[in-house]
Amino acid sequence: MEKSARSALTLLAGTQFLLILDTAIINVAAPSIGDEFDVSAATLSWVANAYLVTFGGLLLLSGRLADLFGRRRLFLTGLAVLVAASLTGAVAQTASWLIAARAVQGAGAALAAAAAFALLLSLFPDGPDRHRALGVFAAMAGAGGAAGTVLGGVLTSWLTWRSTFGLNVVAGLVLVGSALRALAPDTRPSARLGFDLGGALSVTSGLALLAYSLVNTGVAGWTSPRTLVPGVTAVVLLAVFVWLEGRVRVPLVPAAVVRRPVLRRANLLSALGQVVLFPMFFLVSVYLQDVLGYSPVAGGSALLPLCVVVILVASNADRLIGGLGLRPAMTAGYVLVAVGMAWLSLLSPDGSFTGDILLPSLILGVGLPLVAITTNVAATADAGPEEIGLASGLINTSQQFGSVIGLAVLSGIASARVSAEGGPDDPAALTSGFAVAFIVASAIALLSALYAAVPRTARPQQEPTRERPPVSMAAPGDRES
Repeated sequence: MEKSARSALTLLAGTQFLLILDTAIINVAAPSIGDEFDVSAATLSWVANAYLVTFGGLLLLSGRLADLFGRRRLFLTGLAVLVAASLTGAVAQTASWLIAARAVQGAGAALAAAAAFALLLSLFPDGPDRHRALGVFAAMAGAGGAAGTVLGGVLTSWLTWRSTFGLNVVAGLVLVGSALRALAPDTRPSARLGFDLGGALSVTSGLALLAYSLVNTGVAGWTSPRTLVPGVTAVVLLAVFVWLEGRVRVPLVPAAVVRRPVLRRANLLSALGQVVLFPMFFLVSVYLQDVLGYSPVAGGSALLPLCVVVILVASNADRLIGGLGLRPAMTAGYVLVAVGMAWLSLLSPDGSFTGDILLPSLILGVGLPLVAITTNVAATADAGPEEIGLASGLINTSQQFGSVIGLAVLSGIASARVSAEGGPDDPAALTSGFAVAFIVASAIALLSALYAAVPRTARPQQEPTRERPPVSMAAPGDRES
């Protein structure tokens, strides 16, 4: 790997680290924010949710904008928006002010995330170098999640919650400076590309409302009008988007792209992986703090062994995928996740970190990067030069909504069991709720493994602009049927 490529990869991986850290760090700072502004838990939840709504809603559009207006340009714009919103949040005087800043933060994060992934794909052609780069990307995502929990506790305890936003400002400015040096200027976009305004408006508003509806389930419940009305509206807007895409000359998401069976399959499997894995961090953290009595910093530190394994496995992803083949590696990843989740379902109220969390978390540390990297490889392998941003937007959107859906569903399942068993003040009831959620997560992971293992034929679409062979998900020496 050339020095310039390594510099660019370091920059993009650092951006991924910051964006994931920013999602985790606010959860630790939230109690201090609530104390200062004296707001209800429902209002406080939107400090986190406002970020998720705009982030999820803008990812697909951001990916396409990267193709249209330049990946470097969009990446720098996203970082600039993120820095400005973080600075605004750091000096917020009311909860409403802070929530608005978090929403703008999410918009900047969506622009930066989609552009960063598109830049990575354009810098590293399909093959071992891309597998290695995606491995580093996945490693930084895992490290960012754990670091967010630890840093959130340290900064909030030693300074104030405002310092968590200050960290974003400093890190964002460093990344902007690095990007100006490490990333080559954008080339002129193809004249064949256009902008589908109707599709952009309908899909962005539809996805944002869908994210709003899903994150609102934790506050208002699944059957509340506050959940159902935006959810139904989101479905209508997304249906309008699908209808529009078949009637415009240059659609935001060309039908030929979404017809590719490997891309559809990879995006679905990626979403299912996040449905299972994202809530795991939340549920384990709650178990460590509310059942075992760990502090936020200690609870975050307990996830560090998992992150170390993620980094080690992700760093060797090119060898693992090259040796096993894409489909077997993906299947193995889901099987390991299913085993780890099933093991976590055996948690006990009087358990311990070494006896109940350490070994299953190490198994998950191997499975998590295998799932993340193989689905990313499959979802982006046959993207043409003018589709790289779109491919990154699709896979990022799949992952983001998988995370939101998983947290809403699995935490809802856990909460229902906790309420039935005796309430959140009872450690036995809490543990029982987590156990049920982990069993469901294990079943989803096992079904995903079976789906990934079934050979499918990926028939190439007839596209006049380019000819590319379909990506294979077979093991070396296998023949897909």
